[in-house]
Amino acid sequence: MLNILKPDRKREIRGVLFDLDGVVIDTEKLYTRFWMEASRELGHPMTFAQALQMRSLGSRESQEKLDSFFGAAVLPYADLRARRIELMEAFIAEHGVEEKRGIRELLAHLKEKNIPRAITSSSSIPVIRRHLGNLGLLDGFTALCSGKDVPMGKPAPDIYLHGAAQLGVKPEECIALEDSKNGLLSAHRAGCKPVMVPDLWQPDEEILQVICGTYSDLEQVKEALERGEIK
Repeated sequence: MLNILKPDRKREIRGVLFDLDGVVIDTEKLYTRFWMEASRELGHPMTFAQALQMRSLGSRESQEKLDSFFGAAVLPYADLRARRIELMEAFIAEHGVEEKRGIRELLAHLKEKNIPRAITSSSSIPVIRRHLGNLGLLDGFTALCSGKDVPMGKPAPDIYLHGAAQLGVKPEECIALEDSKNGLLSAHRAGCKPVMVPDLWQPDEEILQVICGTYSDLEQVKEALERGEIK
């Protein structure tokens, strides 16, 4: 069983860890759409609510989730993921991706305050680099951390422990900006200060007990940091 740590809200903020999809770039709507399209093509249609539950999971956790939806070994995650990637990449190649509101202002503020910044995403490093590079955001981050490089994916704490280590700070000294339940639980279990920036999902009672705040966009996060509201 995972050891769930309550964030120490009295420590100084010395690092900020960013989920990528749904926080930095506006791609969660695409993941949801194409999980549903791919599953329908493979003969096991996924509902919108089910597609939301696929967000931010590692490979093992994703297969477990599919088994809970459709039965054990009914729909192989590798097949579903391959088709989802094919559909989504074709869409992005034609339409590109958009950044989330306030990301440039928040990065500029953190850089001015000499607070290091890391991406902590379930996506691979090449995908992270490509999306950030296409938007001109790559130089805004001190480190890029992928869930592919840790033993367990979200909601396990591994990626957030890795992200804090890459910044050279303790997890409890880091804000973790997330939009999904799996990501927020991952940050909480690592001992970070989880801050929610909702995208497609609103916090439930479990998440309200562990987050340090909820803000509608990254511009509001920046303003809250300037006021010293997030501690």
